[in-house]
Order: sequence, then C-alpha cells, then structure tokens
Amino acid sequence: MKALRRRAPRIIFITGTDTGAGKTLLAGLLLHHLRETGCHALAMKPFCSGGTADVEFLSAIQDGELSAKELNPFYFAEPIAPLVAARKHRGKIQLSQVLEHIRRIAKRCDCLIVEGSGGLLVPLGEGFDVSTLIKKLDGEVVVAARNCLGVINHTLLTIGALRKLGCRRVKVVLMGSRFSDYSTQTNPLILNELLGGLPVASIGYLGAGIGQAKTLKNSCKNVKKTLAQILD
Repeated sequence: MKALRRRAPRIIFITGTDTGAGKTLLAGLLLHHLRETGCHALAMKPFCSGGTADVEFLSAIQDGELSAKELNPFYFAEPIAPLVAARKHRGKIQLSQVLEHIRRIAKRCDCLIVEGSGGLLVPLGEGFDVSTLIKKLDGEVVVAARNCLGVINHTLLTIGALRKLGCRRVKVVLMGSRFSDYSTQTNPLILNELLGGLPVASIGYLGAGIGQAKTLKNSCKNVKKTLAQILD
C-alpha cells in the first residue's frame, strides 16, 4: 500500500504598496483566522529592521510556536533597507539562504504566511529584492494598500510589476486607518474596475489597540467574512 503524499504547504506572501501599508496587521488577521478555522498556519517576517514589535506581534498570535530566530532570521536594529543594513555590518545575505529558511518553516505547517518588507523593489540582499523572493516562492500574493488618497497610483504600479513577474494568484486588500479621506469610499470600486476585476477587498479601521495580539483576536470576528474571501 502506497503512503499518502503530503500536500505541498500553501504559501501566501503579503507585500505592500509601501512601508506602513498594513502588512503586519493583515498578516496577523489572516493567521488568526486560519488557525481558528482549523488550518495549521504559521507566519514569519524574514526581514525586520528598526524594532521587534512586528515579530513579537506575529509570535503572540501563533502562540510562540516559532522562535524569534525562526520567525525573523534577518534582523537589523537600523531602520533602513536590509541590503544597506547588512553592508553596514559587513555582511551578505544570499537569496538561497532566505529561500532555504522559508521552505524549512513551510514544511512544518499547512499554510505559511510570509510578510515582506516595504514594497516590491526594496533591496533585501546581494542581487535580489522583494519581487525576486516572490517570484522564486511562486505562491499566492496579497497586496496590502493604505485606503487613502494616492492608493490608486501605488496599487496600479504594484500590480503592474507583479504581472510582469508572471504572478497570477494576486489579490489586493485596502487597509483602513484612523483618519480617512474623501477617496476612501471610492477607491475599492475604481481599483476593481482599473484592475480588470482583480479581487479587491477592504478592511476598515479596527481601533487603536489592534496592534496588540489579544485585541486582534477579539476583533477578528468582525471581519471574518472578508478574511474568508481573501483566502478563498
């Protein structure tokens, strides 16, 4: 009798239109939703610069299942691009190192959420950037975008670049903030139109304490339907 072959883990890469677009919050929401629905999901942020708050946040949501080093293998205290930080410390980050680490963690779960750094063209190591990593992983891509004035241009540029990479499984999530503007209500509809029907979801502002794991877990039920649609 042949042994059943384990299905390849699902990999979801979360990138952003820029820094501070809401990637970590989105990663946390998707992570908690998956785990609540019975999927053994893990999340990691391979590159982190300037502080460990994001790493601690994701760790708390997955109940410390990964060590800090497993969750974030490349950390730099300086809030600058990883390539620049590595050179400052006379180090080199190779793409093969990063891929090996991500794939090793992916084997431990059914679904791995990988949070990127900034936008697609942020230089991560010698000769590669976020877009290179996305292409090599060949998984699903979710683009986090701030739902405010300017998001149309930023999102169209990002999706255009992903299409040139050959990425087919791509979705956009507009992330709300405390201070909305006149464009907030119209952005989802016009982006859906301009992107040719590519899925565009919206998650409104969830409150000031949403950056805490406990608060996120309590608030997740309020956007349960949207999270399910993003993961569908």
